[in-house]
Parts: sequence; structure tokens; C-alpha cells
Amino acid sequence: MRAELSSPRWKPRVLGLSGVTDPYQPLEREKKLTRRCLEVLAEFRQAVTIITKNRLVTRDIDILGELARHNAAGVFVSITTLDPELTGRLEPRTTRPLGRIEAIARLSEAGIPSGVMVAPIIPGLNEHEVPAILEAAARAGARNAGFTLVRLPLAVAPLFQDWLERHYPDRKDKILERIRAMRGGRLNDSRFGVRMGGEGPHVAMIARLFRASARRVGLNQQSWPVSPDAFCPPGPRQLSLF
Repeated sequence: MRAELSSPRWKPRVLGLSGVTDPYQPLEREKKLTRRCLEVLAEFRQAVTIITKNRLVTRDIDILGELARHNAAGVFVSITTLDPELTGRLEPRTTRPLGRIEAIARLSEAGIPSGVMVAPIIPGLNEHEVPAILEAAARAGARNAGFTLVRLPLAVAPLFQDWLERHYPDRKDKILERIRAMRGGRLNDSRFGVRMGGEGPHVAMIARLFRASARRVGLNQQSWPVSPDAFCPPGPRQLSLF
């Protein structure tokens, strides 16, 4: 990463940690790979927005706070539900809802721009919680919010169907029917620009609910402040004599 950021070909932009998997997996407590990446980013004032479901992000408030002073860091905490029982079933190795709300509060108190991602929204299971999640996050200090609908690409679809059969057999058909209605009759639509949002009347209803709820609690009233403008490669390092 240091070599990439040092290259004259590097064009400053806001990086995302991470769009593929959570950068604060349980193993991060021991390996500290994400923290070491943040240390390099801080050397360059390289802007970064983090998305995570784990309050372990608060461990790195010292680095994130330094970046935030240059408008170069912000954190979105994903909250799927405020029900700790549902969290235990759906996301067993992640921080429980209260811990995620507390993470938003600690980040905000430290001057780090914080937001909430209501994600994933699973129609027929947790969509009714959108207003409550946004209200709780706003009270904790979140300033921005977004949402994504559940995606079931490749091997995820049969895993999710099996999960529904084990935990919510009475709702399984209803949930899958609504997902198909949002994905053109399929469980997944991989088209870029559509795959994270979906289409159809039910998607429009969820979007209206989200926008109205966010507006009511004062979220998304200002743009996300993280910018690549402060990027500044460190000067030449002095060589050691030994």
C-alpha cells in the first residue's frame, strides 16, 4: 500500500474499507491488519471511508481522528436490526445492536464523521425497523445514512434459503417472493447500478420510508465530508546509520 500511494501514477481518491468484506473481522483483534493499513493511510493523509458492523473500529479512533482533522476519514456503521436475538441468528459473529450504536456515539464524540447503513434490508423480516434504526443512529450522532437491499449472489442464495427454513419457515416463501419481485423474478440481479438497490413497487416503498425517516431525524442534511484534497505524501525518510 505504501508503494502504491508513493507512485507518481497514484491519483488521490476516497478509498473504501471495505466493499467486499468487513475490515473488522474477529481476527483483526489479533492480526491488526486493518490498523496497519490505516497507519499507512495516515502517513499520506489518504482519505478513507470505513463500513463495518463491529465496534472494534473504535480501537482505531486515534488514527481516524487524526485523518478526520483533515476531512480524510469517516465511518459508516451497518445496523441490520435493533433486535439482539435476530442479530444473533443473522450475524452471530458481529457486535450486537447496542454496541454498534455506542460505536457511532464514540466516533462522533471524537470528531469523526459517522453515518449508519441500514443493511441489508430483508423484505418481510426487518424493513419495518428502518425508522427506529435511523432514529437511534441519529441520537448517537450519525449525520448521514444509506441503505442496501439483501443480495443473494451465487452460493449465497441456497445458504440464505436454508437459513430461512431453519429460523423462519413460516415466513420463508413470503420473503423469497418479495426478493424475486425486487430482482426481476430472480433471487439475484447482478446488473451494475441495480444489484444494490433492486426495482419495483416494493423497492420504491422502502426508499420512500427511508427518505422520510431520515429527514424526520435530521440525517442526510449535509454532504458526506470525506475528501481526497488533503492527500500529502510524506517527505524523504532519513536513512538509519545502523
